[in-house]
Amino acid sequence: MQISELLSDDSILAELGQRISRCRIDQALTQAELAHQAGVSKRTVERLEAGASTQVSSMIRILRVLKLLGNLDHAIPGSSPRPMQLLKGNGKLRQRASGAGQAREPDQPWSWNDQDRKGDQ
Repeated sequence: MQISELLSDDSILAELGQRISRCRIDQALTQAELAHQAGVSKRTVERLEAGASTQVSSMIRILRVLKLLGNLDHAIPGSSPRPMQLLKGNGKLRQRASGAGQAREPDQPWSWNDQDRKGDQ
């Protein structure tokens, strides 16, 4: 199955679990052996392969043992600043998003109990 934005979180977790299970079996590892080498409990491996959520640190340990950790670089590529961003920021990188691209309500004067009045109208 192709993982896409259209899938639910549960479907994605189930697909990841099946893929990890297949890699483990292809490497001739039991769940207990994988758990021991990764430093996690066997129950954690069972839950992950069953599509249940788990801690990211446990998943990283399991992926490391299965020699799949490098694949995360493709899934979540590093980003580098765009040249125009560096020029606008005088060589400094942005530290937070401004939300400027989001639609905003028109500026209106605010006063206390505005929410109460909106409900009365």
